[in-house]
Amino acid sequence: MRPHTPEQSSLAGFDPAPRPTDRLFFAIFPADGAAARIAELARHLRGELGLKGRPLAIDRFHVTLVHLGDFVGLPQNIVDTACAVAAAIAAPPLEIAFDRAASFAGGRRNSPLVLRGGSGVAALTAFQQTLVAALAKAGLGTGTKSSYAPHVTLLYDDSRVPEQAVETVAWTAHEFVLVRSLLGRTRHVVLERWPLRR
Repeated sequence: MRPHTPEQSSLAGFDPAPRPTDRLFFAIFPADGAAARIAELARHLRGELGLKGRPLAIDRFHVTLVHLGDFVGLPQNIVDTACAVAAAIAAPPLEIAFDRAASFAGGRRNSPLVLRGGSGVAALTAFQQTLVAALAKAGLGTGTKSSYAPHVTLLYDDSRVPEQAVETVAWTAHEFVLVRSLLGRTRHVVLERWPLRR
């Protein structure tokens, strides 16, 4: 028996699932000065390491806190719940520092080159765990706390780069945001912002 082709499955009444159009995630964006240093570092590493991938646009550098999922259309009920949870969280500004660069493990092609940190991301990790726990109480499951690896993606390249020290990029985060990513359109829309203050 021959396997069904996608066309045959569709004709048989098994239409493929619609492709997601929207991704929702909580994030922290670097301060303007830090974003400029990240862009400069991405260009430097690209040249020094002989990479061909193009660095991300400066306004796309961010640290993902929690990925809420990929959806067909904007799920307003999830947006509303996530916003209510975020508004109830009280936390001071976060001191963030990244001092290493490495390729994330993944497929053979198009691996992300990212900034990572050690003790400089401890406060960020603790805040992320607080957010995950609050979302879980509200019924928004987001995976395990132990899997979180804070990073800033610089570019994507087929070459894999071993971890190496880089000049530290540090900033104080005074807010976190809920982002709507329009999949396939390389566009991020900030839906809401919440201050981090003492």
